[in-house]
Amino acid sequence: MKICFSTLGCPDWTFSEITSFASDMGFDGIEIRGIKGELYAPAIPEFSANKIEATKKKLKSLSLTIPCLTSACDLNNENDIKAAKEYVDTAGALGVPYVRLLGDPTPDPSGDVNLKAITNNIAQIADYAKTKGVTPLIETNGFFAKTRILSALLGDIGNDNIGVLYDIHHPYRFFGESPAYTIKNVGGYIKHVHIKDSVMEGKKVSYRMLGEGTIPVKEAVRALKDSGYRGFYSLEWLKRWDLSLEDPDVAFVQFKEFMDAI
Repeated sequence: MKICFSTLGCPDWTFSEITSFASDMGFDGIEIRGIKGELYAPAIPEFSANKIEATKKKLKSLSLTIPCLTSACDLNNENDIKAAKEYVDTAGALGVPYVRLLGDPTPDPSGDVNLKAITNNIAQIADYAKTKGVTPLIETNGFFAKTRILSALLGDIGNDNIGVLYDIHHPYRFFGESPAYTIKNVGGYIKHVHIKDSVMEGKKVSYRMLGEGTIPVKEAVRALKDSGYRGFYSLEWLKRWDLSLEDPDVAFVQFKEFMDAI
C-alpha cells in the first residue's frame, strides 16, 4: 500500500521540511497542494526551470515520488484552461503522472456546473496532457460526488486519458454512497485516492482525525484493494483552510499508523 499526504495539511512547512518529514516517517510520496504561501504549483520555486532537476534528484535520493499535482482549476471556467495546461507542463517536467481538476469548485454540490463546457474542456486538456505523459483526474467533488453522473460524463467523453480522483469523503457524506457503490460506478477510472474523516454538526461538516468520524474509511480502503486498486492513498488534511485542526506532525503520523493497521 502506497501512502502520501497532501501539502494542504502543512501550510507552514518548507519543501525541505516536507520531504524530510515524509522520508523520516516512511511515507512513499507527497501530493502537492501548495508550498507555504504559494498555492499555484507551476510557480513553486523548487519546480522552476533552474531548480527542477535538483528537486527530482532530491526526491529520488529520499525514495519519494509526487503522485499528483492538485490544482484548483475549474473545468467550468474557460479562463482556467491555460492554468490547467501549465499544471500539466509542470507535472510532465517533474515526472508526475496526474493532475487534479475540478468539475465543481466546491466540496458540497453547488449545482452550478456546465456539462457542455466541462466535456469540451477536459477533452482538450486530456489530449494536451497525453503528449506530456500526464493524465488529468476529475475529483469526486461537489456535483460529481454523485458518481453515477461522473461515470456517465466519462463515458460520453470517451477519452482514454482521463481518470478519477476518488475522494472517499464526498460521495458518502453528501450523497450517502457506499464505497462499493462508488467503486462500481467509477472504479475503472480511479487513479488516486483522498482520505479524510468527518462528522456532521447540524448542517456543517466538521473534520476529524481518522477513525474519529463517521466516514467508512477502512471499508473504502478494503473495497479499493479488492477492486485491484494499487495507487496512492493520500491524507487530505485541510489545515490550510482550518487552522484549528491538529498540527500536521500529529495528523500525518496518526494517518500512517491508521493505514499500517489496515
